[in-house]
Amino acid sequence: MFSSRPAGLASLQKRRASARQFQESPAGTRDEASFQQSAARTSCSVRQHLAFTLASAALLMLLYSLLRLALLIYNREQIGAASAATLAEAFFNGSRFDLRLVVYICAPLVLAVLSRRAMRARTPLRVWLISSASLTLFLGMLELDFYREFHQRLNDLVFQYLKEDPRTVLSMLWHGFPVFRYLLAWFLATLALGWMFKRLDLLTRSPAGTGRGEGGRWPIRVLAFSLCLAFTVLVARGTLRQGPPLKWGDAFTTDSMFANRLGLNGTLSLADALRNRLSDRRDNLWKAEMADGEALRTVRQMLLTGADRLVDGDRAPVRRDYRPSPGGTLPVRNVVVILMESFAGHYVGALGAPSGITPNFDRLAGEGLLFTRFFSNGTHTHQGMFATMACFPNLPGFEYLMETPEGGHRFSGLPQLLGARGYDSLYVYNGDFAWDNQSGFFGSQGMKNFIGRNDFVDPVFSDPTWGVSDQDMFDRAAQELERRSEDGKPFYALLQTLSNHTPYALPEHLPMAPVSGFGELDQRLTAMRYSDWALGRFFDRVRHAPYFEDTLFVVVGDHGFGSREQLTELDLLRFNVPLLLIGPGVREKFGARRDIVGTQVDVVPTIMGRLGGEVRHQCWGRDLLAQPAGSPGFGVIKPSGGDRSVALVSGDRVLVQPPGRAAKVYRYRLGSDPASLPLAEVPDEALLKRQLGAFLQAATASLLDDTAGADDGGTER
Repeated sequence: MFSSRPAGLASLQKRRASARQFQESPAGTRDEASFQQSAARTSCSVRQHLAFTLASAALLMLLYSLLRLALLIYNREQIGAASAATLAEAFFNGSRFDLRLVVYICAPLVLAVLSRRAMRARTPLRVWLISSASLTLFLGMLELDFYREFHQRLNDLVFQYLKEDPRTVLSMLWHGFPVFRYLLAWFLATLALGWMFKRLDLLTRSPAGTGRGEGGRWPIRVLAFSLCLAFTVLVARGTLRQGPPLKWGDAFTTDSMFANRLGLNGTLSLADALRNRLSDRRDNLWKAEMADGEALRTVRQMLLTGADRLVDGDRAPVRRDYRPSPGGTLPVRNVVVILMESFAGHYVGALGAPSGITPNFDRLAGEGLLFTRFFSNGTHTHQGMFATMACFPNLPGFEYLMETPEGGHRFSGLPQLLGARGYDSLYVYNGDFAWDNQSGFFGSQGMKNFIGRNDFVDPVFSDPTWGVSDQDMFDRAAQELERRSEDGKPFYALLQTLSNHTPYALPEHLPMAPVSGFGELDQRLTAMRYSDWALGRFFDRVRHAPYFEDTLFVVVGDHGFGSREQLTELDLLRFNVPLLLIGPGVREKFGARRDIVGTQVDVVPTIMGRLGGEVRHQCWGRDLLAQPAGSPGFGVIKPSGGDRSVALVSGDRVLVQPPGRAAKVYRYRLGSDPASLPLAEVPDEALLKRQLGAFLQAATASLLDDTAGADDGGTER
């Protein structure tokens, strides 16, 4: 009793000393100390923990809504004719996907309801929330430019780039995007998120000892957990319907492709891509939906003509002997294929673009035969490579065929067919052949001579990321072609450009005027005009070479790129590329333009048809110049990045088959005023679906069974 006053005095002195120490400490230390002391003096009831959980979920929802708004503003040129109501619908759809992600992040907080100690352990819970929010914020910032480049939410392409040479990828990012500013913004935003979660923590606590059973009795905790679990499962499903939970197709509720993709969540789409990549890759294959015999009959009707004779029909789906009509051949002995990087048909003047981006290609189109409805089989260069040179399609589950074990199979492509005829080979490329396993793939197909980035001496310009300029590539190619022509052997060559690729590094003093007036596309279109200039310069040089009149030149784009107009769910303009044939007698025999639909798998059989002589092959395309008059043609196309959507283009129509959704048929228009219109009445829709399914089913089976070559030995007859 008598000692209480000294004890109280000692306590008072201790508190005053603590206050003086607190006041003398740095501000940041005081704040953290204050928070730790406050946390130590507080408790957490079930009600308060649920309040913290709901407040954290609300903050995350606000973050994802702001990221979606940023994606909309950053890519506003894609809005097109979409109305405010359409964009609002996209945000509503997006909130359902965002809620699913929020449930996943808040799952540890829901589980913590079962334990008083776990509810009080706010520090680990805050670390988890801040880390998750920061990671998804980083992905959202990454997606701004990813969508601008690919017109897709985050997908398997992210992992594919990470798998490639890290030095090249990092160089491309550093030189192509404002990386430092993005990282600084991400860091500052993460600090802000940390502060906000800390404030939510303090606001949802109460002084310790203010109530009996501060964590709630176990029946209350179990009841609260049960209710929370039921609610989170419902939200995670994203729908009240029976059957599957919220899926990708639920965002596609409008006529605007941009709005539909805006309604997705990039983190979830990336997680789905990761799950597919880590699981059995065969899960991504096209699922057989018809009997094998029916698929074979259908695909043979699609590919074989009167000039084809099916052979080995019991082992290979479309292996045939093809004898082109003598009247359809040309007086050529050499073949040069020029694969133009990102040479989008939508910006080619000869195909209707009014902007003058490609004056040299337009001039060359006046010398040869131009195909006006030609498409790439995929949306990345490696797909353009194997489709053009190996005449094998881009299939679901095999978008990266050149890097898979199946890519080691012998395909019925130009290297096999012309190698068997004694042709010399040449592959000239600006960059490194290790990228996409180019040397490994084409070496296994029979190409022997490779000239890449490290083989150029004193180039005019060298891009620090990819390699030498298109001018250097074409100059070296002209020298090599001249040298091979002197040997007397026929030759075939693949020349591949690269300058029209992110980060669009070009010589300081451009030989042509830069492009302006296209906003975000100015830099890319300037690179396209530079590639066009280098192409024209190459032809000006080689047309005086002695081999020129004996050579068939094939100029084709590897893929297109996105523009403001998005035709169908598949973004058809990303596939539209020019195909131009230049050679002696081409224009005289076949005219100036052809409207028949074709894709890159048609290049090899079209070349072989001009060389003449019977050839045994198993190309998944056709000789475009040997089809009946009025034939609409067809092509099967598929985007990269793990997107399992596929489409069949036929004439001026395209049937688009997204995964898990009903197919839709559109009438499309290319040229200066592109558009697509969904068709309500399609009498032959069932036939189009059957043709698409049969083509994919038979090609997939042939690849897996290793029966895709010209014959069982992989050589020409």
